[in-house]
Amino acid sequence: MLHPTARFSTRVDNYIKYRPGYPPEALELLKAECGLTPRWTVADIGSGTGILARLLLENGHRVFGIEPNREMREAGERLLAGYPGFTSIAGTAEATTLPDGSVDLVTAAQAAHWFDLRQARTEVLRILRPGGWAALIWNNRRTDTTPFLRAYAHFVHEYGIAFETVNHANLGPADFQAFFGPGGYQLRHFPNVQAFDLDGLAGRVLSSSYMPEPGHPNYEPMMAALAALFDAHQVNGQVGFEYDTDVFYGQPGE
Repeated sequence: MLHPTARFSTRVDNYIKYRPGYPPEALELLKAECGLTPRWTVADIGSGTGILARLLLENGHRVFGIEPNREMREAGERLLAGYPGFTSIAGTAEATTLPDGSVDLVTAAQAAHWFDLRQARTEVLRILRPGGWAALIWNNRRTDTTPFLRAYAHFVHEYGIAFETVNHANLGPADFQAFFGPGGYQLRHFPNVQAFDLDGLAGRVLSSSYMPEPGHPNYEPMMAALAALFDAHQVNGQVGFEYDTDVFYGQPGE
C-alpha cells in the first residue's frame, strides 16, 4: 500500500478539477464561534491543492500551507500564486516547521485521517498561540439519500482498493476528544453539492486515492461499470453528489 503522502501524486489534475470545495457557511461558523478575523494567521495542514486555503486567503488571512506531497504542494503553489498572503511549506502535521506560538488557527480539510493524531496534537499545541483554535473539516459524501448515491456507494465498495482502511469515517468521538483535549470540541454540519456529467463523474472517481487507475486490472471493468451507473441514474445528462461538510472545532490548549 502506498504511503499516505504519496497516494495523491498521480491524481492531482483530477483533484483540482473535481473535488468539492467548502461552503462559505463553514467560514462563517468560525467567525461566529471562534472569533475568526482577517488578522488571524492560519496553518492549513494537509493543504493539498489549496481548496480551503483559497477560502481563507479570500477572507484576508495569512496562510501557511503545510503539505508533504510534492505534486499536490506544487499545484497549490501554482493555483495560489496570486495571493501574497500564502506561504507554501514542505511539512507534515507532525512536523510543520513553523515557529512556536506562531498561528491563531490550525485547519485540516479532508486530511486529518492521514495524521498521527497524537503527534499532530503535540505539534498543534506547539505552533498555536495561547487561546488558539483548531478546525478539522471533511466533505462527508452521503451514501443513501438518493438512488444514485446508494448505487455509487455499492460501486465504491466493489471497486475501491482498501477503501475501509483509508475512510475518514474510521475516526470516532474518542479520536476527536483525544485530539482536542480537555476543552472538548463542537461539531456542525453544512450541506454541499456537486453535479457531474459522465466525464466529470469519471474525474471525481479517479481523484479518490482508493480507486484503481489506468494500468490496474480492475480499471477497465470499473470504468464500464461507471458508465452503466451513470446511464441508469443521470437526469438531463448529470448526476448529483451530496455531502455533509462536517466541521469539528475547539481549542486544543484549553
